[in-house]
Amino acid sequence: MSGSKPDILWAPHHVDRFVVCDSELSLYHIDSAVSSELKAGSLRLSEETTATLLSINSDTPYMKCVAWYPKYDPECLLAVGQANGRVVLTSLGQDHNSKCKDLIGKEFVPKHARQCNTLAWNPLDSNWLAAGLDKHRADFSVLIWDISSKYAPETAVATEKVRLSSGDAEAGLVVTKPLYELGQNDACLSLCWLPRDQKLLLAGMHRNLAIFDLRNTSQKIFVNTKAVQGVTVDPYFHDRVASFYEGQVAIWDLRKFEKPVLTLTEQPKPLTKVAWCPTRTGLLATLTRDSNIIRLYDMQHTPTPIGDETEPTIIERSVQPCENYIASFAWHPTSQNRMVVVTPNRTMSDFTVFERISLAWSPVTSLMWACGRHLYECTEEGKASSLEKDIATKMRLRALSRYGLDTEQVWRNHLLAGNEDPQLKSLWYTLHFMKQYTEDMDQKLSGNKGPLVYAGIKSIVKSSLGTTENLRHSRSGSDRQADIIQYLSEERSLALQLCGWIKKGTDLDVEPFLNSLEQEGDWERAAAVALFNLDIRRAIQILNKGASSGKGDLNLNVVAMALSGYTDEKNSLWREMCSTLRLQLNNPYLCAMFAFLTSESGSYDGVLYENNVAVRDRVAFACKFLNDAQLNRFIEKLTNEMKDAGNLEGILLTGLTKDGVDLMESYVDRTGDVQTASYCMLQGSPSEVLKDERVQYWIENYRNLLDAWRFWHKRAEFDIHRSKLDPSSKPLAQVFVSCNFCGKSISYSCSAIPHQGRGFSQYGVSGSPTKSKVTSCPGCRKPLPRCALCLINMGTPVSSCPGGSKSDEKVDLSKDKKLAQFNNWFTWCHNCRHGGHAGHMLSWFRDHTECPVSACSCKCMQLDTTGNLIPAETVQA
Repeated sequence: MSGSKPDILWAPHHVDRFVVCDSELSLYHIDSAVSSELKAGSLRLSEETTATLLSINSDTPYMKCVAWYPKYDPECLLAVGQANGRVVLTSLGQDHNSKCKDLIGKEFVPKHARQCNTLAWNPLDSNWLAAGLDKHRADFSVLIWDISSKYAPETAVATEKVRLSSGDAEAGLVVTKPLYELGQNDACLSLCWLPRDQKLLLAGMHRNLAIFDLRNTSQKIFVNTKAVQGVTVDPYFHDRVASFYEGQVAIWDLRKFEKPVLTLTEQPKPLTKVAWCPTRTGLLATLTRDSNIIRLYDMQHTPTPIGDETEPTIIERSVQPCENYIASFAWHPTSQNRMVVVTPNRTMSDFTVFERISLAWSPVTSLMWACGRHLYECTEEGKASSLEKDIATKMRLRALSRYGLDTEQVWRNHLLAGNEDPQLKSLWYTLHFMKQYTEDMDQKLSGNKGPLVYAGIKSIVKSSLGTTENLRHSRSGSDRQADIIQYLSEERSLALQLCGWIKKGTDLDVEPFLNSLEQEGDWERAAAVALFNLDIRRAIQILNKGASSGKGDLNLNVVAMALSGYTDEKNSLWREMCSTLRLQLNNPYLCAMFAFLTSESGSYDGVLYENNVAVRDRVAFACKFLNDAQLNRFIEKLTNEMKDAGNLEGILLTGLTKDGVDLMESYVDRTGDVQTASYCMLQGSPSEVLKDERVQYWIENYRNLLDAWRFWHKRAEFDIHRSKLDPSSKPLAQVFVSCNFCGKSISYSCSAIPHQGRGFSQYGVSGSPTKSKVTSCPGCRKPLPRCALCLINMGTPVSSCPGGSKSDEKVDLSKDKKLAQFNNWFTWCHNCRHGGHAGHMLSWFRDHTECPVSACSCKCMQLDTTGNLIPAETVQA
């Protein structure tokens, strides 16, 4: 390496030593840097490591290549290839045993002097050393020396010509007879032994790559290529070899040696070194001339269920170990992803290649990442409350509980969601009341109000303008009577019904609603509703009952006592104290009750804008006590607030209209709950709303989410639910079995000729094997294809085939009487077009991977990426 760039070699059995070689050999010891101060004679390689020079060997001039002895003993023996073709064994002064002394200084001399390009020790038989030389007429260029051999006295080489190294070498240390001579009339540029067999040698010759078998040296396997430099074997995959030419790297598979399996991206400058990482599978490092960047190629094989090799995926990246140009680099033999680089001026740097972090986020919200040989997983804590869970986790649990699919008792869907979100409870009760009223209208055949129901209270109130009656009532149960103006119309009654205050019909009795609130233990709300219906005596009765119950608040007695002292005198002490102290009450319904009692007639802001009172109760109150103009303004303002906040209680106001979609959009933007959005929008009767792009987007995203969770059955249930509520969403038939000859659909042909009495059962799609079967196309009468296993024409049920056996019974996927048993279905491979009865195919591919048809090597089951997946619902069960 005289006059050339330095190279670097790690000691094979000493992980803390390496050699830098150019015009001389320098042995360094690497150590961790304990302190920031350098010891005398030490070189800093990195923040953590330093190198100390142990010895220098200048006895071998004209160095062209160096190879370190692979075995532990002798530990510091090196072979040096020189410019005249000689190979000299030398040491770095670390060994003094007799074996090392016998070998040091030994020379292996070729017949004709020419440059030695490469050296390679045999990793199994360490006495064998292969040398690659330049071409010399008809002479051999690959010489394999046995370092234990003796000098042959019959050689014709003169002693003066033999000795070219400095000093007087003894004749016994010169060997001129190689063990093997290979590669006649050619030049050898690179060498490496194949680890799978000690007698196989891979050589990069002048115009080809050749594999020499030392058991039969007259024959060789070769492939013509220009990529003959730097041949090196992957230590983890012994059949994979890398070589390069100019700026291009070729990856070879020795089992398919005709051409490279991969050619890596061509570099603008010529390559100088290529090396596989010894501690990492499939990681190849390359270095180009006059560059400070090392390019890494990470070759990753995609696992297949059958285990066949597939073309690797290459992930390319670059690292910059130092600022200066790099002359050479060497991977550390044991430390993960570590290398030492050397610059042309012998500046060295210790560098670790950090692994790429591969991040994977599971659809079930667990996060996993890989770094090096470590795999990390981050999952939600199991003790987290429902409110703290991610929305994806909530939607997944709700899907398992069949949330949204209860179309009879619609209000029950909030229970399926966990009964923890008051907004969801309000939403599903609203949809329940809407559905209930629509059904009543259908029964009475007066459906003029049906579409209005799903338009929401905002539209209902606008339609009632000018039809409202004024009624004066007094508060029942008070000593002094004061008239309160209430407003009544058919539309306002409908609004009260949608709010849940009254039941079906025109009866304005709220007693059933009060009883249901008492059963739920919601005493304050029940008392407020009774008071808003001007029944103070009933409100006091509810409060006393709540105080006496085990779970009630004893302070309710005090509130009842305060209510009983109600007076309508504007300047009374009672009114003054209640106005002052009501804001100190914790319960919003109790605050609203006293706000109502102390307010002027027609001015009820203290009740209407008590934000913690449920929207449905405030809207119902407004429908009873506000005139048309006030009610319209209040509903408009409240609707805009609900839309901006994305509050699902606002669906009561907007209905399933464009305003409802705007509100739901705000809700989805805030929470990401496309599940509720999809079910809610489907609940209304088919309308223009379902054609809105946003609604379609939510529905498709929810379907994709169910597929990602492998909830295929749940997604099918959702599609069925959707098609019932929105018949226009039902897709047309996308797949059908057609005749090979006339191209007509077999099932369509069946339905097209009803006069002959042919139904699906005649074509092998019925559960009854006793009916007559047809095995030909109804259109052209040509025979249907044969099953590849039972060889009977398709259309014949499996149970009546002679091939039916116990193995077929195992895959009977449909025990019920259905239109089409799965066992009888037509099944075929999209690649080779072979197939048969589904039951037979499942039975075959349970134990085989290849197509059942003779002479067809198609691996049908391997092509089906979802063939081995199990629905997540099954795993949950």
